[in-house]
Amino acid sequence: MQRAAQRDDRALEVPPTPSRRSGSDRRARRLRRALVCAAAVPAMLITAACSSGSGDSKAEAGSENTSQSAAGSTTPSASASPTVRAAAYQKLPEPCGVLSKKTLTELVPKGAKSGKDGGSDDPSARSSCSWDSLDNNGVKGSQFRWLHVSLLRFDSDATRGSGDDQAHTYFGRQSEDAKAVDGAKNVKVVPLSGTGAEAAAVRYDLKKKEGLFRQQTAVARVENAVVTVDYNGAGLAGEKTPDADDLAKAAEKALKEAVAAVSAANGEGSAQNSATTPPASPSRSASRSPSGSPSKSASKSPSKSPSAKASAARAAVAKS
Repeated sequence: MQRAAQRDDRALEVPPTPSRRSGSDRRARRLRRALVCAAAVPAMLITAACSSGSGDSKAEAGSENTSQSAAGSTTPSASASPTVRAAAYQKLPEPCGVLSKKTLTELVPKGAKSGKDGGSDDPSARSSCSWDSLDNNGVKGSQFRWLHVSLLRFDSDATRGSGDDQAHTYFGRQSEDAKAVDGAKNVKVVPLSGTGAEAAAVRYDLKKKEGLFRQQTAVARVENAVVTVDYNGAGLAGEKTPDADDLAKAAEKALKEAVAAVSAANGEGSAQNSATTPPASPSRSASRSPSGSPSKSASKSPSKSPSAKASAARAAVAKS
């Protein structure tokens, strides 16, 4: 009876509905997921921390390598001193020998042999020579001439610049100084061509107690050297004042000779052409080389072919 009653009691118990069972199942599943996630979070944090640490170390290593490579790529040229073009001319000619005897006789007829070296502590860098002439015509007065040639050469220097640039600056200063002489009248500046890299002449009149002097200053730059020619003339004691144009032509002639002498002293020709004629182009010099085609000079050699000799003999017989 008891067992039957127990069965009856269990029968009287309300069985759980499907909705209640599903809700409890869902709660159980959520609980299990929560436990799994809770267990997984520390592992994820550990993994993230490890991966983060390894990435940082790689980044730091990469930055170190980059800085090292950047430091290694620094070239020594950054600290190297700047360079300038080497000076073309390394010496100067003897100053009293830059003008020919003919030119000196024309410019200073009574003093062609009286050249006076100005003296220099460094003749390869600076030098000068002067001549004076007094042609006494008795009661008619006399003609006076004075000639001065100055040579100045500049060496290239990393601080001051190339020799050419220094010479160019000095050339301009010489021209300006010539125009700024106290008491100068009728100042005239004339550019010159065919003399060095740049050239100019400054002419003016200068009144002195002895008479009226006509002054000519001709300046030229050739490479890293500057040549200055001062030439003046005067008619004294009643003699006629010399013509300014004649003096200017004479000064320009002397300037060209002096420039040519500077070029010749440095191995650039031996005549006035060295100051006015450009060097031969590579194609011309190549045509004269032994490896090139036969030159015209070769065809003019003393040895002639047999046919040429025979033609010459026939021509001689015909003329006779």
